[in-house]
Amino acid sequence: MSTERTEDQMPDWSAYRGVLIVVEQRDGQAKSVSWQLLGEGRKLARKLEVPLLALVMGSDVEHLARESAYYGADMVFLCDDPVLKTYRTRPYSRVVLKLIEQEKPEIVLFGATATGRDLAGAIGTHLPTGLTADTTELDVEPHPSRLLLASRPAFSEKMMATILCKQYRPQMATARAGVFEAIPRDVTREANIVKLHCELQEADIAAQVLDFIAETGRVNLEEAEVIVAGGRGLGGPEPFAMLKALADALGGSVGASRAAVDAGWIKHEHQVGQTGSTVRPKLYFAIGISGAVQHTVGMSHSDIVVAINRDAAAPIFQFAHYGIVGDLFQIVPAITEEVRQRRGLINPPSETKPSQIG
Repeated sequence: MSTERTEDQMPDWSAYRGVLIVVEQRDGQAKSVSWQLLGEGRKLARKLEVPLLALVMGSDVEHLARESAYYGADMVFLCDDPVLKTYRTRPYSRVVLKLIEQEKPEIVLFGATATGRDLAGAIGTHLPTGLTADTTELDVEPHPSRLLLASRPAFSEKMMATILCKQYRPQMATARAGVFEAIPRDVTREANIVKLHCELQEADIAAQVLDFIAETGRVNLEEAEVIVAGGRGLGGPEPFAMLKALADALGGSVGASRAAVDAGWIKHEHQVGQTGSTVRPKLYFAIGISGAVQHTVGMSHSDIVVAINRDAAAPIFQFAHYGIVGDLFQIVPAITEEVRQRRGLINPPSETKPSQIG
């Protein structure tokens, strides 16, 4: 006997309305992915004709509630408590679960960061609904389905899969940083700020934070404004020191294509693309990178792309605002020297050995 639900048996989700963005912060500084999600959430909320909601959690973070309004939220829920000073799964998840129970948003979005993935996963274990992880495209169907269309790379990055949550609410997803665009910050925007009470006390939480030691030297491509990326055309790990010199002169970070990472020339944390980081810098150098779709999907939203390649027919030039055809081993040092002179870097940083960045 079939147990498949008919249309008449489908649950009534009419009580669920609104798009909720969970704002992530550390030490009072919001992650850029949160503002990006508010920008994308604004589009979804407009299509569904519902309010855009934001949730801010932490200690001494009331200023982020106001910032959430500046970046597009119609209503901001603020849970400001010393218990929430440092992220821990239990107290943070309890706040989110309580808000979902109270407000019944139809869509809840988190950044696909280490914290966002942990928090979303914990919440998903308590709710009878699904969670789409690491999405790169978001859209919604109009009434009556009001379905969230959450798309992400699948099948070894060869195609995109769109995942639906037809029978449960809320519809939840984590989204990559750097994919979506934040709306311009508008300090004239106002939102209703609703304060929430944190029900857990410190004594109720098994995990205690004794100290937080920030990792130094880690690459954060998702928030870099300048990225100097290298690919197979470099021919080996040693030329990445040359790219590091240019990145240092520009105050940027070193990136890489999948080919360079797979060859073992540089660590995976530098990889840009579908299986690496999705970035949105102001300036992106693609040096010795052919321009395969697996790479360009991760950097195509850069404000300015400068491509350097000896092959004039390389696909990367289709994405470049400025293209230079020639020997990268002559061009890159020349650009680096010019940048140093114009910025007055008389004593430039010592060039880092490949082993230090790869």
